[in-house]
Amino acid sequence: MSDTKPLKLAILWHMHQPNYQEPGSDRMVLPWVRLHATKDYLDMLLHASEYERVRVTFNLVPALLDQLNLYTGGGTDPHLELSRLRAEELNDRQKSEILDHFFSANLTQMVEPHRRYHELYSKARNGGSGILPAIFSSQEIRDLQVWSNLVWVDPLFHVESPIKELLDQGRNYTEEQKHALLAWQMTLISRILPAYREHFHKRRIDLSFTPYYHPILPLLCDTDSALEATPTLTLPKRRFQHPEDAEWHVRSSMAMFEETFGEPMAGMWPSEGSVSEQVADLLIKSGVKWIATDEEILRSSLRKANMDPREHPIHTVYEYGGSLKLFFRDHALSDRIGFVYSGWDADRAATDFIDHLMRIRALLADRLDQVVVPVILDGENAWEYFPNDGRDFLGELYRRLNEEPLIETTTMTEAAETIEAQSLPSLLAGSWINHDFRIWIGHQEDNAAWDLLHDARDALEQFEKEHPDYDPDRLRSAWKQIYIAEGSDWCWWYGDEHRGAGNEQFDSIFRRHLMAVYETLGLEVPRKLFDPIYRAGAGLKAVPPDTLLTPEIDGRLTDFYEWTGAGCFDCLKAGGAMHRVERYLSRIHFAYDHDWLFIRLDFADKKALELVDKPVFKFSFFTPEARDLAITPSGHKETDGKDGWYRYGLDESLELAVSRTWLFEHGFGELGFTAALLDSTESLESWPENEPIQILVAEKDKEMFWPA
Repeated sequence: MSDTKPLKLAILWHMHQPNYQEPGSDRMVLPWVRLHATKDYLDMLLHASEYERVRVTFNLVPALLDQLNLYTGGGTDPHLELSRLRAEELNDRQKSEILDHFFSANLTQMVEPHRRYHELYSKARNGGSGILPAIFSSQEIRDLQVWSNLVWVDPLFHVESPIKELLDQGRNYTEEQKHALLAWQMTLISRILPAYREHFHKRRIDLSFTPYYHPILPLLCDTDSALEATPTLTLPKRRFQHPEDAEWHVRSSMAMFEETFGEPMAGMWPSEGSVSEQVADLLIKSGVKWIATDEEILRSSLRKANMDPREHPIHTVYEYGGSLKLFFRDHALSDRIGFVYSGWDADRAATDFIDHLMRIRALLADRLDQVVVPVILDGENAWEYFPNDGRDFLGELYRRLNEEPLIETTTMTEAAETIEAQSLPSLLAGSWINHDFRIWIGHQEDNAAWDLLHDARDALEQFEKEHPDYDPDRLRSAWKQIYIAEGSDWCWWYGDEHRGAGNEQFDSIFRRHLMAVYETLGLEVPRKLFDPIYRAGAGLKAVPPDTLLTPEIDGRLTDFYEWTGAGCFDCLKAGGAMHRVERYLSRIHFAYDHDWLFIRLDFADKKALELVDKPVFKFSFFTPEARDLAITPSGHKETDGKDGWYRYGLDESLELAVSRTWLFEHGFGELGFTAALLDSTESLESWPENEPIQILVAEKDKEMFWPA
C-alpha cells in the first residue's frame, strides 16, 4: 500500500423537522422550520461549499421542503404572527404569550451573548407571571420580537442588510426595522432550494431524501417486525400491516426529488435509520441504490447470519439483495460532533476528529481501497449548543479536511459506485437507536397511537369502497392526513423515553391529523380522539434515563434539550405533600455521565419555597450502604461544591452533581435515592413516599441505552 493513499470519509447531514402544518391550512403550529431555515439550512450548504476538496451529502426530508415552500407562498405560524403585530397594539394575553415563548433558544449560546436579549430574559424570569405584561414597555416587547428572530440567523448572514444594522444597533428597534427582518427571513427561505439545486448540479454536494413524512418503514410494513429485535415487546392490539403505505412514502419521496432537482434520486437515509429485510426488498423494487443505518445494525445482522462481526469492519460498503448498497454509520465519530465537541475549542475538536480518522487509517492501511468512514448525524439541532452556531468548529474541520492529503471526503453515491461491496445475506429489523423500535412502539401510549391510526385508516378504506364516486380531491386530502400521522415524530414523544415540554403539543397535533381524516369524509370524529394519549403522570414509578448526558450545573434550564433523555419522577402525580398543603417540588430528573450522577429538582411554587425560613435539600442514597447529602443554601442563586465530590446550582431549579466514585467503590452499580425538602429539621416533602427511585448506573462503555 502507498503511504500516501487517502482514507475516504463520507459525511451525511440529515435535515429534518416534523410536519407542523395544520390540516387544511398554510399555517404551521410551531415555528421551528422557519427559524432553522435562517440558522441552518442554507449556511450549512454554503459552509461546505467554501472548500474545494470537501464534499458532503445532505439528506432532506420532503415534508420539510413542503413547509419551506409554504412559507415562501405566504405560510405563517403563531410566533411569526405575534412577531408581526405592532407592539403598542398588543393586549395582555398576547404580551404574555410573547414573554412565555420568545426566549425559546439556547441560553448559553443564543441568549446570554446578546446583551439586550439577556436583559429582557432576566427581567422576564425575575418578574411574577401575573405582572409580567405590565412591567414590559412596548419598546421592550418590540425589541424582544426582533431578538427572538434575530438570534436564529446564522453568523454567515450577519454581514447582510438588515441583519448587520440590527446587530450593531442592539436595541430600540422600530416597527419598520422589525418588518424588514421578517421580510428578510422569507427572502432567505426562498434562496434555500435554488442553492441546493445549483450546488447539486455542479456536483459540489450530493443529495439524498428520506421517505416522505419520515415514517418508520419497517413498522408500516408490519408492526410485528419490532419483535425481531425485542421478542418480549408488548404490541398494539391490532397488527398494522401496510407495506403499500411504506411504498407510497418511498415513491413519493423519489418523485419529489426528481421534480425538485431534475435527476433521479440515488440514495436514502431511512427515517431514524430504520431498516428490515422487507423494507430493503421494497427499496430495491423502487430503484433506490443505497441506504444507511447504524453500525449496531450491521453487527446484529451479521450475528443473524451466523457471521462473526469481528471479521467484518463497519468502515466499508455492504450489499443486500444483489443491488442495494448499505453504509453503517460510525456512531462514536458521529456522536463526537453531535454531543461532545460543542464544549471544546474549535481547534482542539477538529484535531481530535482528524486524529480519530488517522487512527482508523492506520488500522486499515492494507485495504484503503475498500474503506469508507460514514459519519451521519443531525445537520441542524446540534449547532445551537456550539459557540457561533458551530461556524468556528465547522470552518476549522472543513479547513483541515481540505488541506489533509491523507483524508479524502466523498459522497455516499460515489462510495457506493466505486468501492467493491461485501455481501450481507441478512438484515436485522431495527433503527439507529438501540438497534430496535422501542422508541416508537411497545409503550401503552405508543400502542394507543398505532391503534388510533389503524382505526382511521380502516375507516378511510371502508369509506372509499362504499363511495366510489366521492370527490377525489377530498379523498387525497384524507389520505394525506393518514400519511402524515404515519410519521415517526409523534410516537417519538409518546412513552417514557422523551418526557418534556413538547409532549402535550405533539400529542394534540397527531390526534388533530386523525380527526381531519374523519372530518374530510363528513364522518363523526370518534370520541377517543378528543382524549389525550399522553399522560403526564402515567405510572407513578420513575421513568429511567435513556441516554448519557452532562447538564450544566447552574440551576437553570440552559436550553430546551439540556435534560432530554433524563429519568423523571413526577411528584405532583404521585401523591400529596407531607405536613403541608403547599407543593414545593414538582418533578425529580436524574441522569448520569461517565463521572457524575445528576439530579434536578423542579419547584412547583418558587414563591412558596422562598417563604421557607431555613431550607435544606436532603438527598439519601442507598447503594446498598446508606449515606446522606444535605445542602443548605446561603442564597437562592448559587453554585457550590465541597471537596470536589459534589457541586450544585440553585436558581430556577436545584441541580446537583454527585461523583460516581463517592457513591460506588468502582464507580457503578445499582442505586436508590430519595429527595426531601426540610425547613431546618422539619420535613416538608420527601419523594418518593414509599420506596426510593431506582437507577442502574452502568459501568463505563457498557451502557445498555443509546449513548448520547
